[in-house]
Amino acid sequence: MKTANFQIIPLPTEIADAARRAAKAGAADHAVVTVDSPESSPCRHCLRWAEPGERVVLFPYTAIPTGQPYSETGPIFVHADECQRYSATNEYPADFRNGRVVRAYDLNYNIIDAQVVNGSEPEVVIESLFQNPDTAFVDVRSVTRGCFTFRVLRVGHASGLPSDRLTL
Repeated sequence: MKTANFQIIPLPTEIADAARRAAKAGAADHAVVTVDSPESSPCRHCLRWAEPGERVVLFPYTAIPTGQPYSETGPIFVHADECQRYSATNEYPADFRNGRVVRAYDLNYNIIDAQVVNGSEPEVVIESLFQNPDTAFVDVRSVTRGCFTFRVLRVGHASGLPSDRLTL
């Protein structure tokens, strides 16, 4: 796999753990689901597909803060049992090379460009979006469901994104 000039930002462990606790506590908007088909439930924490028979927590997540025009809350999955957070942050996750839309945002959370990654090299698409100096960060989402998958920042956070916006 190609090493990139960007950094993959998976869902923080704190958010994954909070979702697991909420599901265990019976929160109405956090459901524990047993996966019944392959490539149906991508974990946003370890950035791999949950396998049939594994349990996942389905819960709402807002990647773009509320109060912004492009803010949206959508369903995402994390493994119901603890999993290792994706750590190869300089490599695009192998499980998500197809069926993704890559959206570039500016510092004000406005979408300024988007491209579909389906059979093409996602690294090349992301690098091309970062060629625009107005691109502060990139979000990768499901092309069919629109659900947030992970965020991408320039290496060294050279995007100019304020520190309060670096994490999810």
